[in-house]
Amino acid sequence: MSNLRKKPTLDKDLDKFSRLELAGNAMARPLVAPAVAFVFLMFAMAMAGFYVSDHPNAIIIVAAAGIGSYLAINIGANDVANNVGPSVGSKALTIGGALLLAAIFESAGALIAGGDVVKTVSKGIIDATQVTDYTDFVKLMLAALISAAVWLNLATWIGAPVSTTHSIVGGVMGGGIAAAGFGSVSWGTMSGIAASWVISPVLGGIIAALFLAFIKSFIIYQQDKIAAARRWVPLLIAIMAAAFATYLAMKGLKKIVKIDIEVALLLGAIAFVAALAICRPLIRKQSEGMENRNQSLRILFRWPLIFSAALLSFAHGANDVANAIGPLAAIVHTVQEGGIAKAVTIPLWVMLIGAFGISFGLMLFGPKLIRMVGEKITKLNPMRAYCVSLSAAITVIFASWLGLPVSSTHIAVGAIFGVGFFREWYTMKSKRRIAFVKESTGMESYKQNTVKEDEKRRMLVRRSHFMTIIAAWVITVPLAAILSAALFYVLDLFVF
Repeated sequence: MSNLRKKPTLDKDLDKFSRLELAGNAMARPLVAPAVAFVFLMFAMAMAGFYVSDHPNAIIIVAAAGIGSYLAINIGANDVANNVGPSVGSKALTIGGALLLAAIFESAGALIAGGDVVKTVSKGIIDATQVTDYTDFVKLMLAALISAAVWLNLATWIGAPVSTTHSIVGGVMGGGIAAAGFGSVSWGTMSGIAASWVISPVLGGIIAALFLAFIKSFIIYQQDKIAAARRWVPLLIAIMAAAFATYLAMKGLKKIVKIDIEVALLLGAIAFVAALAICRPLIRKQSEGMENRNQSLRILFRWPLIFSAALLSFAHGANDVANAIGPLAAIVHTVQEGGIAKAVTIPLWVMLIGAFGISFGLMLFGPKLIRMVGEKITKLNPMRAYCVSLSAAITVIFASWLGLPVSSTHIAVGAIFGVGFFREWYTMKSKRRIAFVKESTGMESYKQNTVKEDEKRRMLVRRSHFMTIIAAWVITVPLAAILSAALFYVLDLFVF
């Protein structure tokens, strides 16, 4: 009898322990990513210590390596979402597949084509000759690294994709003002960057909207969608191949070989012809037996979209790794040589910190921004996401040809906004759509006003996210500059 009484009590105790264990696991789970990131920071600092252990100022380099790895993690957490977010939002990739693909191609781009020589002062923001004391230059770069990393961390936390380049630019500008005054800043360069706040997203949005308008007019709202897709999808894929071949030639392979714009465009033309010849029979074969519906079209765009995400990630790793390791390489060179150089060679261990730091940041903290970019701004499918990716590549090429300093983040997010706002306009205003719906459904009484009433109740772009992101873009440079200037004075007072 006593055993029967004890058994329920024992079961209750076991249930309590199980609930405590589940609660403990739930509380510990959010700490896993920061713990892994902390281990990577320690590893980066240990690597730096191994390579510079015999230098009298090794402690400064080791600290800078820790800060540089922290920045690289935040670049991975925030910036990489622009490359794979549309693929995830359109369901072309799962979040796990996107993380794996981006980590591989980001690292490959950084290590294979990451640029072995960078300017010590990012994009000529300040005149380094006006910073007479090399220790001031080191403090300036440390302040720029910390301010950019902290701002990117905060932006990721609030869910705002911001420009890594602009964060670094603001940090260098603020540190330069603190070190040598307002006269040290190249205000002409800064005005160009300020102009890019408007040019980048607007240009990206317009190009993405134009491609979506083409797809809707010539493929989606056609009676025979499959026949239209066989005619136009190979051409669209060929345009994408040409754009990415030109993009990678100009931006992604500059470490391996120097290519001017004319040669890059020639390579793009070759890629266009080759892709068109390959894709026509493939699309025809893939489309055999498909139903005459939009879902079939989405299948045809899935693989081109995945390839575009991979190529964007490779090009991003090749270009933006310098944002994390450029100032770090400048610190290493300045401390070791005791002087300021206009350009420095990036040591392999510094490149590894940048490449793997970006991948770690993406894997540990990237899903939040990937979902924001891919799902929460506007609803994407493979065709819309394809327009975003293609717009990103074409806009960068066009801007580089014009010599405009643009942000890949602003372009990609601007393209998503462009797609969303165009859909709102097209749904309400397009005569082609109204006529197609009337003809295909037999609803002769279908009126444009019906569409307007529907859209008043359901906007296709979330305005709250739109305002948050625009505000974050506007304050990136000034906030990073103010934080960097304050950090410079702190370092000057308490460190060295």
